[in-house]
Amino acid sequence: MNSVKSPPAARKKVLKTPSTAVKKSSPTLSAPVDDIRDAVTKLKRERIIANALELFNENGLNNTTLFAVAEKMNVTKPFIYTHFKSKNELLSEICSRGIRASMEVLDRVVATNDSATEKLRIFAHDFMMAVIENQSHIAIYTREEKNLAPESRKAIQKMRREFDRKFCLLLEQGVKAGEFQVADVRLTSLSIGGLISWSYVWYRPDGRLSKQETSDHVAELVLAMVKAKR
Repeated sequence: MNSVKSPPAARKKVLKTPSTAVKKSSPTLSAPVDDIRDAVTKLKRERIIANALELFNENGLNNTTLFAVAEKMNVTKPFIYTHFKSKNELLSEICSRGIRASMEVLDRVVATNDSATEKLRIFAHDFMMAVIENQSHIAIYTREEKNLAPESRKAIQKMRREFDRKFCLLLEQGVKAGEFQVADVRLTSLSIGGLISWSYVWYRPDGRLSKQETSDHVAELVLAMVKAKR
């Protein structure tokens, strides 16, 4: 008589609880959420700056209130305060844009392994582009610097001094390499800086030359000023 085998014992399935699954996936999910939140915050700040810049240009700082900025944007004043504590903080951000963009150009150029001549050509071109792209910001800084809070004014002046120092080093590098003929590096650096930064006054987007063409011509002028050897 054949014996009947009993069926094997059913294996117990271990199920992960939903909480375990959530805990493992949450780190990967939080990063995109944070990136989106940061992007939205940045977009809101840029929108505030753009509208304030327009009103500061049209009416002047003293005749522009944060309420006016909010009204122009169709938002409430607390929306502005979420991103900027005061009108002076907003002014500080606007005024620092030009020198910050210029410093980024200089730092990027000096970090390359190009010759001093090529560094100066790229720097002059991109510096000019930075001034054109921040034309209104620089105009506001020139006009409203006296209204900046002391700490903001000192911070911007510190950046400008650092910019001048690094630019002098670039010119000195070219002189030592025999690429530039410069009798007074300090005076030449200030002259080139003035030539380019003052363009915020005369450059017109609808003028004879595009910003690219203008930057190309200015780069050639700068190389001529230091008698660069090609």
